[in-house]
Amino acid sequence: MKIAAPILLLLAFAFTLSEAETPSLQLKPRAFESFNVSYIQNLGSCSYTVVITTSCSSSKYTRDQISIAFGDAYGNQIYAPRLDDPSTDAFESCSSDTFEIRGPCAYQICYVYLYRTGPDGWKPESVKIYGANSRAVSFYYNTFIPSDIWYGFNLCRSASSAHQQRVPRWSVYVILGLLLCALL
Repeated sequence: MKIAAPILLLLAFAFTLSEAETPSLQLKPRAFESFNVSYIQNLGSCSYTVVITTSCSSSKYTRDQISIAFGDAYGNQIYAPRLDDPSTDAFESCSSDTFEIRGPCAYQICYVYLYRTGPDGWKPESVKIYGANSRAVSFYYNTFIPSDIWYGFNLCRSASSAHQQRVPRWSVYVILGLLLCALL
């Protein structure tokens, strides 16, 4: 019983440390000044469904030109130079718009960038992408997109590290705690 108390204390400490070091799942989009849409591989042709929900706090409508680029960790990039259509009611506040986009076949989608140019401003709430070779993925913006810059998320690891297994950080603390208790 003398050893059980320190072990429990160390396990609680390790769990607390592991939770404190876990990055937030509510990531914020950011500007990507160096993003280049010219690097597009044309390997196969796949169809993607992109659902963009416009925030209710966005302006009632926008006349801005909206572009999207998304892809995987292997360099497969899908690019749609203009999603908006002035003859439709795309990107109205509190609405969702669905787009069918064709492009090279990608694996798991791990990044998305939006590009806006125009005078109105626009605030997407989320972007959800469905692809044949990957599970659906959602990116939550809920912020106004700055004008004339690619803005979004890059959650990719490099292709060489995409399949590596990592040991959870908290397990290292547990092992160290058990070794320490055994030595005491």
